[in-house]
Amino acid sequence: MLISVFSPMLSHITICICTCGRPAMLERLLRDIEKQDTGGDFTFSVAIADNDAGKSARSVVEKCARECSLQISYAVQSERNIALARNTALAQATGDFVVCIDDDEFPVEGWLLHLYRTCEAHQVAGVLGPVKPHFDEPPPRWVTKGRFYDRPSHPTGFVMPWHECRTGNVLFRRNILPAGEPPFRREFGTGGEDQDFFRRMIQAGHKFIWCDEAVAFEVVPPARWSRRFMLSRALLRGKNSLRQRRGRARNLVKAVIAVPLYALALPFLLLAGQHHFMKYSVKMADHFGRLLAVLGLNPVHERPM
Repeated sequence: MLISVFSPMLSHITICICTCGRPAMLERLLRDIEKQDTGGDFTFSVAIADNDAGKSARSVVEKCARECSLQISYAVQSERNIALARNTALAQATGDFVVCIDDDEFPVEGWLLHLYRTCEAHQVAGVLGPVKPHFDEPPPRWVTKGRFYDRPSHPTGFVMPWHECRTGNVLFRRNILPAGEPPFRREFGTGGEDQDFFRRMIQAGHKFIWCDEAVAFEVVPPARWSRRFMLSRALLRGKNSLRQRRGRARNLVKAVIAVPLYALALPFLLLAGQHHFMKYSVKMADHFGRLLAVLGLNPVHERPM
C-alpha cells in the first residue's frame, strides 16, 4: 500500500500484525504503535495480514494509512489459518528485525524501544515481553481471582524455554527465519504454531530472552469470560499440543492419569469457589483434548476468538 525509503544507517523493524474481524481493536493498536519512540536507534513500519476473506480490516488500514505517520503494507490470507496468516505478514517484512503483536493487544509507551535495546544489548536472536490482561469493563470476580489471563513473568535477561514463547509480544532478528520453508507450519492452523516455531528456532541454537519493561496489554472482552470459551480453548490447546512429537507419550500418560483425578476433585473444588472449580476444569479440558485427539474426535474445529 505504501512504500518508503529507510535510512541505511539505522536498523529497521517491521511490526507484523495478524488480524481477523476485529477492526476496532486493530485501530487501537495502530494508534498506539504510531506513538512509539525510536530513540533515534531505528525506523519501523507495519505489515498487516488480514485473515478474513471479507477484508474486514481494510477500511481501518486505509484510514490509519491516511491519518497516521505509519508506513503500512496490507495483504489478505483468505484461508482461515493462523499459521498461514503469520507467514503472510512475515512475507511483507523488510529490514533487520521483526516484531509480532496480536490485534487484540496494545503496547505501553517505550515498548518497541525496550525490545530493540534489550536485543542489541544482549546480542540474542530475540526478546519477548509481558502480555498483561486488560478489561475495558470489570469482569466477574471469579475471572480475576482465577487469574485465567495472567501469564508467567521473569526478570529482564531471563533465557526463555520454548514452551513459554509465543508471538503475542516478541522481537526477533529477521535473518533467523529458515530459508526455503515457511516459518510457521500449516498443520498448526488452529493454534500452537508459535510454540512450534520457537521450539525449532531454539533447537537450531537461537537464544530468546525476556524484557520485563516491554509491556503489552491484551484486551479480554466479555465473550472470553464465559466458561464455554475457556473450555473450548483448552480442548483445542490440548489437541494441538499432540502435534509436538517431543514429549507426546509423556503428555498422553499424564492425561490418562489427570482426567479422572480432576473429575473426582471438581465437586469439592466447587465448594471452595467458582475460580478454583474453573481453574481445574480448564486443566482437565487440556488433558481431555489430548485424549479426544488420540481417538480421532475433534469437538472444537475453529480457534475461539
